[in-house]
Amino acid sequence: MPELLPSVSVILPCRNEEKFIAGCLDSIISSDYPKGSLEVLVIDGMSEDGSKKILVDYAEKYKFIRVLENSKKITPCAFNIGIKNACGDIIIIMGMHAVYSRDYISKCVRYLHDYGADNVGGVMVTVPRDNTLKGEAVAQALSHKFGVGNSIFRAGAREPLFVDTVFGGCYKKEVFKRIGLFNERLAKHQDMEFNCRLRASGGKILLAPDISCKYYARSDIKSFLKHNWSNGLSVFSSLKESRVRPVSVRHMIPLVFVVSLIASTAFSVFSPVFIWILSAIAGSYLLTALYFSIKISMKKRNFKFLFIMPPVFAMLHISHGLGALYGVLSLPTARRFWSNLSFLQSRNT
Repeated sequence: MPELLPSVSVILPCRNEEKFIAGCLDSIISSDYPKGSLEVLVIDGMSEDGSKKILVDYAEKYKFIRVLENSKKITPCAFNIGIKNACGDIIIIMGMHAVYSRDYISKCVRYLHDYGADNVGGVMVTVPRDNTLKGEAVAQALSHKFGVGNSIFRAGAREPLFVDTVFGGCYKKEVFKRIGLFNERLAKHQDMEFNCRLRASGGKILLAPDISCKYYARSDIKSFLKHNWSNGLSVFSSLKESRVRPVSVRHMIPLVFVVSLIASTAFSVFSPVFIWILSAIAGSYLLTALYFSIKISMKKRNFKFLFIMPPVFAMLHISHGLGALYGVLSLPTARRFWSNLSFLQSRNT
């Protein structure tokens, strides 16, 4: 890293996060990055709990923290407000549900320089919001390769790798002048869509495993299911609003799994062959889930994980797959989708 440290702007979207603000901001305040080269922009989405007062108190106490307003309330708008108001040469997007290691910022900046990357991120260590068996099981599913596939920023890596996306992200500010801002028509999945545009332009995204933060995942099953459904839906709904294709193989697998279950169940009425196909799909899935559940229970030294992990894995994949299926079925009725598809076809000819 150069002797003269670049100025850094941290962008933090916030809406009704009174339980998480202190932990997140305190971890950033205790960062080893020089405060004279750091600013923190918290973009509040019209919070209705006690968030605004907490933020104002922090801004009064620490002059490098500023609070801005996001009247549209959605995440990509918060990102763009922060980027437009940022003074730093480097922009780091963070999440309020996380606590960051002391060297998080300094390592992001160092790797950005050393690897010539356009975006750098680390590993998101998922921990439960509630210290319960269900909460721990959800956290395990969201950080296991069987649960999240090749989402490396969740599952981890042994060495720095160039990847398709990372959590948050540390960007050179010039990237936004070249690529544009985040797509405000996407309430979710906007980071994957932006990074897809970045890679399409020749940009490089690096995951560094020794950069880490603790991310507090939803611990109750209802929120877990709703969040996964929403994630699956947003992946394919993003195709309506983007001229790139921010969908990878890992996004397709839950969709294919759910469609195969539905199709084999439906066709089993007409032929017993499909009963065998359904049994093979469900049976192989169950055996795989049991295998990884045994490994998790041995690692955690708690046999209860053997019984709770298979249904949690299934809930993760089926809820995500159903959301994705709904998103796919909604595509033909979206005029913008066909317009974007025509654009992609004309560009590739």
